[in-house]
Amino acid sequence: MSDGFVVSTVNVNGLRAAARKDPGFVSWLGSTSADVVCLQETRAEREQLAREVVAPPGWHVVLAPAAAKGRAGVAVYSRAEPDAVRVGFGAAEFAEAGRYVEVDLGAVTVASLYLPSGEVGTPRQEEKERFMDAFLPYLVERRGQVEARGRELVVCGDWNIAHREADLRNWRGNRRSSGFLPQERAWLSRVFGEAGYVDVVRSLFPDREGPYTWWSYRGRAFDNDTGWRIDYQVATPGLAARAVSARVERAAAHGERWSDHAPVTVRFGG
Repeated sequence: MSDGFVVSTVNVNGLRAAARKDPGFVSWLGSTSADVVCLQETRAEREQLAREVVAPPGWHVVLAPAAAKGRAGVAVYSRAEPDAVRVGFGAAEFAEAGRYVEVDLGAVTVASLYLPSGEVGTPRQEEKERFMDAFLPYLVERRGQVEARGRELVVCGDWNIAHREADLRNWRGNRRSSGFLPQERAWLSRVFGEAGYVDVVRSLFPDREGPYTWWSYRGRAFDNDTGWRIDYQVATPGLAARAVSARVERAAAHGERWSDHAPVTVRFGG
């Protein structure tokens, strides 16, 4: 993928459910212009998925389900066959957690990440923090490796953290909520600071609110655009500099949603 290409990422909130909906994942995949699609929260084994989902014509599909049935799970769909596939990032606790997979496609490595969602004061938040503690050193090391080989890396997915006040509508009411805690935001600042990665969408839209990527199914959050921007494409600087456009594929109406997230799609130039 040295020439121009398009990458899309979306948390599907259960791939089987997303595929059953019409419009849904299958129709979206059939119409997308993306060369690579990263999925999170697939929550399915290969044998549980219909052929049109697990082996759609024209796509190579890499699934990395969680060992715990019905939890997490990530995937990468690519039009070109990957040169290599790696599951996990070297942390034993998360080796079979369905949280991270990366594929080499020419000179670019594309990763699908599902960072744990937390809940303040519970073991889920502790798990999220352990993941973050293990993942940041990996990002630092991995950037050095790929750039030393003249390659680029983009980590796509549900990072489950809104970085700035502009990344969620009701930031004042969420300052003590998981996903907008000071230590989580500081950790993401380290990803963009000491690790040297670039938030691609924010680099293209430095001054706008959002664009949000997740809206609760409760109340009228979607209709009122009371959302969070927690789905990112995070790239090495060389690749980020090639980003020419980005959009959140927000459904036209509440009834047309097939996930509580919307795809985030970025076009990179050659």
